[in-house]
Amino acid sequence: MGRVSETVDVVLIGGGVMSATLGTLLREVQPDWKIVAFERLGDVAQESSNAWNNAGTGHAALCELNYMPKSGDAPLDPAKAVGINEQFQQSRQLWSTLVERGVLDAPETFINATPHMTFVRGEKDVAYLKERYEVLKRQPLFEGIEYSEDSRVINQWAPLLMQKRLKSDEPFAATRVPAGTDVDFGALTRQLFDNLVEGGATLHVNHEVRSLKKQKDGTWLVRYRNVNGRTPNEVRARFVFVGAGGWALKLLQNSGIPEIKGYGVFPIGGQFLKTTNPAVVAQHKAKVYSQASVGAPPMSVPHLDTRVVDGEASLLFGPFATFSPKFLKKGSMLDIVSQVRTHNLWPMLRVAFANPDLITYLVGELMKNHRKKVESLRTFVPTAKDEDWELINAGQRAQVMKKDPEKGGVLQFGTEVVASADGSIAGLLGASPGASTAASIMLGLLQRCFPEKYADWEPALRELIPTAGGTLNDDPSAADSSMSATAATLGIAR
Repeated sequence: MGRVSETVDVVLIGGGVMSATLGTLLREVQPDWKIVAFERLGDVAQESSNAWNNAGTGHAALCELNYMPKSGDAPLDPAKAVGINEQFQQSRQLWSTLVERGVLDAPETFINATPHMTFVRGEKDVAYLKERYEVLKRQPLFEGIEYSEDSRVINQWAPLLMQKRLKSDEPFAATRVPAGTDVDFGALTRQLFDNLVEGGATLHVNHEVRSLKKQKDGTWLVRYRNVNGRTPNEVRARFVFVGAGGWALKLLQNSGIPEIKGYGVFPIGGQFLKTTNPAVVAQHKAKVYSQASVGAPPMSVPHLDTRVVDGEASLLFGPFATFSPKFLKKGSMLDIVSQVRTHNLWPMLRVAFANPDLITYLVGELMKNHRKKVESLRTFVPTAKDEDWELINAGQRAQVMKKDPEKGGVLQFGTEVVASADGSIAGLLGASPGASTAASIMLGLLQRCFPEKYADWEPALRELIPTAGGTLNDDPSAADSSMSATAATLGIAR
């Protein structure tokens, strides 16, 4: 007789914030379910969720201009920005509830109040930023947004930006939202997994999932091996979530589900300039975003960020794009080639033909040395000194490429859940705003993959996330109440 595999309720592939969030929600609604998680590296939160592999921005569209692009003479539409903010509020609610329950440690171990700013130069961008401010200040979720073209005011908000600019004739403007945050998603992920394990879940680190095969009884045969020694093993699962970053595509392709056809990913790496010089760090407490360079993807919008990791403050500037064929920092050099299938080759070629500016941008970025990168920094910090800043490598992002009925293929910025028709397997593709909106994304996944159970789960989910299934922005009183409550619990600005 052949080996009979153990059958579990849920397998989580990947030790990032998405798997940790989904596991946390499932533990709440189905405490009797057996959950097993696999991470191919030696610990969780080592790829995109790691604090130094991202900028830690609690993406709430407070400062990111790409969520409200200008299109000709049309008025600015706040819908996408509001939607992103709604999603982030659900993450805030979840974290707040978990802090109150003692699941998460003291809030300052993973989240800190950090104003979110936007800084632009030139008449065109100043006019755009002012229009954006006028639209957003009427939205309840953006209450408290401030705008200024006064160098003295902006100097109070972020002194590093204004050095050598106070007497400049160049037009510039800034917005500021005190309620912004800096989030250490690595610490958050580790705390969530610690709680899952304490609650009975099994976590296998140094274990790599190799294949996924649907069985006749509807379960999934998950074959994996120990990275140390390559000992093979397997487990059956009633539900599989693939939260493996760039490798999610490879595993979903391996599963054979038709829903993954037409998808590909384009890997973009990143680097940041970092300083821990106390004299420099003390002059800046904010995350300041600006406009992207021509041809640059939205994830490469330049920003100067306060970071608080393990209680230590530093500043990051970037990102500077790099290129690697790997889908993960610790991936394979063959990743970009091994994803190619007959069904996704044409969409990927169409993306390449339609985005020459992106290729030009990447080539330009790759040619920058440390001195050139500090010169880019000086557009933000005119007095920046080369010796104060070191270059660090950030995470790999796998941007979604997919079929498009009109264009043949498009490069998509954001995150997308791909699930089988029967809901027995799902995976997450894409990048930013990702981690910041994990709670909302996982609520949507539960509703999509467990439609017959979701109605019964909803009361418990609303205890964790009060606005699950609802919105805040259309109810100013509810928005104020929710944001005030989570701010108080998390120790951040209202």
